[in-house]
Amino acid sequence: MAEKSSKKTDSDKPVYHRLVVKLGTSLLTGSTDHLNDETISGLVSQVARLHGQGLEMLIVSSGAIAAGRHKLGLNKERRGIPFKQVLASVGQGQLMNIYDQLFSRHGITVAQALLTRSDITDRAGYLNARNTLLALLELKVVCIVNENDVVSVDEIQEASFGDNDNLSAMVANLVDADLLLILSDIAGLYTADPHRNPDARLIPRVDRLDSEIERLVMGTSGSLGTGGMATKIEAARLAISSGVAVVIADGREPDIILRLAAGEETGTLFPPAASKLESRQRWMMSGLSTRGKLIVDPGAATALRKQSRSLLAAGITQTEGRFQRGDIVDILDTDGSRLGCGITNYSSDDISAIRGVHSNKIAATLGYDYGSEVIHRNNLVIL
Repeated sequence: MAEKSSKKTDSDKPVYHRLVVKLGTSLLTGSTDHLNDETISGLVSQVARLHGQGLEMLIVSSGAIAAGRHKLGLNKERRGIPFKQVLASVGQGQLMNIYDQLFSRHGITVAQALLTRSDITDRAGYLNARNTLLALLELKVVCIVNENDVVSVDEIQEASFGDNDNLSAMVANLVDADLLLILSDIAGLYTADPHRNPDARLIPRVDRLDSEIERLVMGTSGSLGTGGMATKIEAARLAISSGVAVVIADGREPDIILRLAAGEETGTLFPPAASKLESRQRWMMSGLSTRGKLIVDPGAATALRKQSRSLLAAGITQTEGRFQRGDIVDILDTDGSRLGCGITNYSSDDISAIRGVHSNKIAATLGYDYGSEVIHRNNLVIL
């Protein structure tokens, strides 16, 4: 792991064209119990400046619950999912009103997109959301995206999007962004918790999201929002697998969005793990429709990674979850690292029966077969 780098580019010109900027609750509130107008104004000004230079900008914004709580004059003692949904309902309008007023000063029109996981789980919903967001970009509209907390409890329960971190990665996936900026009140990924360990060092670049990185983020969490470093790493994993670069950085730093758009090395960079994927592959890699996992042996992993082979039953060592023929499943190696995903020709029960079996024995084992491949190479996406 390297020490922090503060290298700047020779030019202030943007090196990316389409950016998704995720703004966390702690950043927008300044760690208080209400939205900080000065902070939001500064962030909006940076986005507006890049917009004026011809860049395509989307914002994934947290802060609705905090805005609703402040508007109603309530403290944080009252809890419960329905109550938080009430706060989100009140606060969403407050949040959008702030963005509308601030962007209007720069002559920029904003739109709102409220998404739930179910909206984009199926292929048709995914494409509909993608088409809408791309149309807004074409019209030079800055879209403010948030999860629809009024009908979805996933983000509030910390079970899915996680303070919009994973939602921001999904949006980057949807629109084929060049860069995802995850901005909060922490400078990036550290070797230890910087709030507890004075010797913690910032990691400027992560080329591989392996078990060592996962151990670093276990147990970290935010104070006001639902997303900690763990959800940011999850989001980075999704985005880089779709060919999107990710930077986790401190949104309080001066002109941080402008500097990162120009390629300055600050925060923690996660370079893309794959080239740009076409829409069907991005949908498969999103994980929204994943129903289970297949663990494969080293030989199968090599065949998938380096030889573009189909996945055969002989190379499968284990199944996780219950799924049916035609479902999307993740493929992992024996270390638990994700190799990719694919559309399976067999159910989890079938694969449990034929795993490790040669393809010519599938029919004898099951009494039927749907082909020699568990996942055909045409239905595979490998990282």
